[in-house]
Amino acid sequence: MISEFTSHRMAERLFGIFFILTFLSYGIGSELVASVAENSQGLAGVFANQTKLMTGVILMAIVHTFFNVGLTVLMFPLLKPLNRFLAYGYFCAWIAATFSLIAGATFLALLVPLSEASLASGPDAHYFETLALLLKQGGFYGYQLGMTLWGIGGLMLCYVLFISRLVPRLLSVWGLLGYGIFITGTISELYGFEIGVMLSIPGGLFEISLSLWLIIRGFSMSALAAVRHQTLAGS
Repeated sequence: MISEFTSHRMAERLFGIFFILTFLSYGIGSELVASVAENSQGLAGVFANQTKLMTGVILMAIVHTFFNVGLTVLMFPLLKPLNRFLAYGYFCAWIAATFSLIAGATFLALLVPLSEASLASGPDAHYFETLALLLKQGGFYGYQLGMTLWGIGGLMLCYVLFISRLVPRLLSVWGLLGYGIFITGTISELYGFEIGVMLSIPGGLFEISLSLWLIIRGFSMSALAAVRHQTLAGS
């Protein structure tokens, strides 16, 4: 029993730590990429700062993916005894979101070879800037679609946390509302309404709060005991 509790606490703490690291890796990476991709010199500026852009892409597509998949895998076995259907839905939604984010980052990485081709073609090849715009739009859509899937998975996660009382219900309700608002923002961005950043604040604050709660306090012991009892009774 003690070893099982220790295993649960380790998974909970790692989930919280990984959650925070996903913020940092994608946030820093996207800032690095944006500072290069949106520079005033266009593809010439991308060519001059391609190391910086690729560093950002690595943070977004590799480092972020490692932590994203890690936290998803860590939470799945904790949710599965509570609600098998929602646990699989959460798992699939967050893994699909990760692949969408990888695709978006890959579009942005293609700006580097495009900038090299543009430089080799001379100053009259203006169509390269059009291709660059398309790649940046690909990155945008990959991000928004990925975040929409992430929000859907987050709703499933928060609902399971709510019915199980593994965390305070106020925190679960905050997550349900935060992810609902967040999804509204990502879908609005797809239709051209630039409100996604503003509407991501409640969900982002919830994720930080949940991470800190799991690192410091962890899941409710009584709720975990109830889950264990239900699992044993079902078997």
